[in-house]
Amino acid sequence: MNTAIYELIERAEFVVNAEGEKRAVLLDFSAWEDLLNLLEDIDDSAEIELVRASGEKPVSWQKAKVQLQAEGVDV
Repeated sequence: MNTAIYELIERAEFVVNAEGEKRAVLLDFSAWEDLLNLLEDIDDSAEIELVRASGEKPVSWQKAKVQLQAEGVDV
């Protein structure tokens, strides 16, 4: 598992019921934002690997931006 994931897990706090059973997990907002960023990075990495595996040739951001603007997309 990624080191960043372990660091986030260590920052988690647990809510327990009267019997001491874990019922929920609390993260401070900073940890929540870090978790969202980590998940986005993992998702981006998976997409990059799919493109590489497909053999599709990458396009520079500048070229993609010009093409999107030509199609009327606000970038």
